[in-house]
Amino acid sequence: MKFLFVILLFVHGLIHFMGFLKAFHYLEIPPLTQNISKPIGWLWLSAGLIFLIAAIFYLLESNLWFWLAIIGVVMSQILIIMVWQDSKFGSVANLIILVVAVIGAATSSFEKEYKTDVSQSFMTVNSSNEIISEKDIGTLPLPVQKYLRYVGVIGMPKAKNMKLVLNGKMREKGKDWFSFTSEQYNFFEQPIRLFFMKAIVNGLPTQGYHRYKDGSASMLIKPLSLIPVIDIHKPDMYKTETVTYFSELCLLAPSALIGQNIKWEVIDDYTVDVQFTTENTSVSARLFFNEIGELINFISEDRVEINSNRQIPFSMPVIKYGLINGYNLPIAIDAVWKFPEGDFVYGKFRVQDLNYNVSH
Repeated sequence: MKFLFVILLFVHGLIHFMGFLKAFHYLEIPPLTQNISKPIGWLWLSAGLIFLIAAIFYLLESNLWFWLAIIGVVMSQILIIMVWQDSKFGSVANLIILVVAVIGAATSSFEKEYKTDVSQSFMTVNSSNEIISEKDIGTLPLPVQKYLRYVGVIGMPKAKNMKLVLNGKMREKGKDWFSFTSEQYNFFEQPIRLFFMKAIVNGLPTQGYHRYKDGSASMLIKPLSLIPVIDIHKPDMYKTETVTYFSELCLLAPSALIGQNIKWEVIDDYTVDVQFTTENTSVSARLFFNEIGELINFISEDRVEINSNRQIPFSMPVIKYGLINGYNLPIAIDAVWKFPEGDFVYGKFRVQDLNYNVSH
């Protein structure tokens, strides 16, 4: 689709050169029967060049492309109206370009909210470089110590933030799966989670932003980045997102478990109960480990399923471990609602990239 749209921009731009050639009598163009003055011919040339430049910026993924395209469409449509009989079908191309450009502008504006939050969040990061030692993990429950050694955090810097890139698929109960890609930043010195998702849902490009920051949480989902179909800012959303934040801390940034507001209770050699407290709320979970030290499941009863608005046990079983930038970490994780009638897998997450202590 991207390739076809670039071709449309180029071809539509080149067609505008015909108006310039007609005005200056450089070439006889039979389809153009109406006279075009030389000043108007320069406008035809300008509109064509704008479309060509917009196509180049589109290929370069520069946000300038949609503003150029919108300017080009306005100029083009005025010129088309002036010679309507000869060029009316150009309105179809203008309409397609305008729709795509408006969606592009809306997507950029929506994503800018996320990027602004990310930039501001880096101001919370402490510049010190704390290296984790055996002494640092000595007070933790034995299953957690074994897990941290297995992951490979000893001798490595403590995670103060992480940048995570995922892909996978998600669904609601009774609906089909949809594929997604996402980028997110988590900060651990002050609890922050900023998750931006791109997907195709019901055939429409859809963006979603989960914001967990400054003691509040929200979720906004917009098809075409234009129409909010989900916009949740309820107070209980914060506790739900705290569970999500803490699950990712346990599974994907385990070095940040050291020194957090966490209370541990050992159940047996492979099971630990844990309570995580922020300044606004506390959540609990049960962690399950295997013989070699892998954390294989995270289960919490403190998360609300938004469609039913019920507090449903939530589970994140690990499907596969792998080596990520020197750490043994989960690279495939499912997200499961444990409904009374049976488990429902609503998400399958695959780690594409993960980095700690990023500078942006």
